[in-house]
Amino acid sequence: MQKSLKMPVANNDTALIGQSLEELRELAARMGEPSYRGGQIYRELYERRQTQIEKMTALPAEMRRKLAESTRIGLPEIVRRHKSADGTVRYVLRCAGTAGEQAATIETVFMPEEKRQTICVSTQEGCAVNCRFCLTATLGLLRNLTAGDIVGQILVALEDNREVLKPQTNVVLMGQGEPLLNYDAVMKALGIILDAKGLGISPKHATLSTSGIVPGIERLAKEKARPKLAISLNASNDEQRDAIMPINRKYPIAKLMEACRDYPLRPWEHLTFEYVLLGGFNDSVEDARRVAKLVGNLRAKVNLIPWNPGELPYRPPDADRIEAFRKTLVEKGQRAFVRYSRGQDVMAACGQLALVETRE
Repeated sequence: MQKSLKMPVANNDTALIGQSLEELRELAARMGEPSYRGGQIYRELYERRQTQIEKMTALPAEMRRKLAESTRIGLPEIVRRHKSADGTVRYVLRCAGTAGEQAATIETVFMPEEKRQTICVSTQEGCAVNCRFCLTATLGLLRNLTAGDIVGQILVALEDNREVLKPQTNVVLMGQGEPLLNYDAVMKALGIILDAKGLGISPKHATLSTSGIVPGIERLAKEKARPKLAISLNASNDEQRDAIMPINRKYPIAKLMEACRDYPLRPWEHLTFEYVLLGGFNDSVEDARRVAKLVGNLRAKVNLIPWNPGELPYRPPDADRIEAFRKTLVEKGQRAFVRYSRGQDVMAACGQLALVETRE
């Protein structure tokens, strides 16, 4: 039994990124090393963001050699960068496939601001939810991402912009995919992202966006470590929402709002409702009144997102209708903000992540 602990761990298919503290401790033990060495690997990977095994100087040289022989870091590979005029960078990344799976090609967006940067992360390759106004839906669901794929996107974006990073990093799970339909991998990744000894992102600076997967919301409510929650509402009644979000037929607005009312908000927390304004479809004052009624008894805010152009049969709303919608919500006592997406010129904006340049 003791002899087996000193045998090689596996082969170079074993990726380090995405492994939890406990998993890395077990890995160290299988290598015949003290388990605390796993904690050192964990800190090197996530706290120090070290991307080369040979530079993990907290580890003895012999252990670094064994790690290099039997594992790999496992970061996604940058295939292409698209830089917007506003400084936003859309990354096309390739994630190595696990056993029996092909590599995944995904997109991650890095948005620099004056005092912080925000990283928009994908949780699936493509998406199965099929929202009619979202270009990502045209890909369909290709595969779920692993915890390593998810964490790796953040590490790649931070490393690629290391020289210009601001003190605060925000992480939003709003890229390709529905996070709550890849629940276990997403929560494993968040365990590393939100860990003070991992990536160290505060729960106040991390947001998970869902189309309204009610069982997933109910599971998330019970998690000790969780990000803020954003709900993609995008309609003021079931008829509208059925037309643009097929998931509403399974989890209609009344059921979704019940889950939101039951969701245990922390003292500093509020729910965010995202509302994509589609010109002439869901952007009337009457829509705004119905939205205000839907969310009026919740500690919440509404982010109004003018639709970003794409090869879909919708149009952006007129500026006067955007303002009338926002003003109506505010008059009804609801916090409401207009959020213009960044990176539209490089297809990095909300609803535009569809690997456009790789499609024939």
